[in-house]
Amino acid sequence: MVRLLEGIGAFVLEKLTGLGTIVLLYAQTMREVGRRPRFRSILAQMAHLGVDSLSIVSLTLLFTGVVMTLQTADVLIRFGAQGTVGGVIAIAIGRELGPVLVGVVCAGRVGSAITAEIATMKVTEQIDALRVMAVSPVNYLIVPRMLACMIVVPLLTVFGDIVGVFGGWVIAVFYSGITSYSFLDSIHRFVELFDFTGGVFKGIFFGNVIAVLGCYYGLHCPDGAEGVGRATTKTVVASIVMIFVLNAILTFFLY
Repeated sequence: MVRLLEGIGAFVLEKLTGLGTIVLLYAQTMREVGRRPRFRSILAQMAHLGVDSLSIVSLTLLFTGVVMTLQTADVLIRFGAQGTVGGVIAIAIGRELGPVLVGVVCAGRVGSAITAEIATMKVTEQIDALRVMAVSPVNYLIVPRMLACMIVVPLLTVFGDIVGVFGGWVIAVFYSGITSYSFLDSIHRFVELFDFTGGVFKGIFFGNVIAVLGCYYGLHCPDGAEGVGRATTKTVVASIVMIFVLNAILTFFLY
């Protein structure tokens, strides 16, 4: 019994220590944001993390819109509510599915890339070399990635929303027999601008979390190739969990 309690206590202390370290790293990062931002590094990270994610975001949201319309259109038509299909799809994608799925995709692709890159730099002692040259690793590595993610993820969310609604339109018009005018008119009648801007606002927080967690696990990666793999896995899992938690909190306050 004593060993069980000791194990539980050690586990709790380990998690609290990790949480405290993340909070301290985040606070240090926010202090460094206003100190000579590296615009070239930010643009390079935006191109690397954002542009390269367009294809996977497009496929994910396109088929999400397709499946959503396949699941809902027939039911709504059966009850004579075919005039609401476009609005239902647009609201569902704009408020929830768009930002959450983009966040999850970026957690898998962007978060893992950030962790692998920084972890490799740590293992090869490049981060120690930065400290020797009096260069802050936080300002040089974390700040550009965090700002890039906070810009790129909302932009990808807007792009994904458009692609998702387009996928819904294709199925509604060419499969379910709903007219294009009815689909677009229901969006005009039922959807408000905040249904999309709220999702974009969520994307800012999702991008922040993905970047900070990716950098944290990269900086605290154990030595060796196996450590890099473990750190990458932890980043993806922790980022996805935090995205769902943040989504619930933000949805409660926004809507």
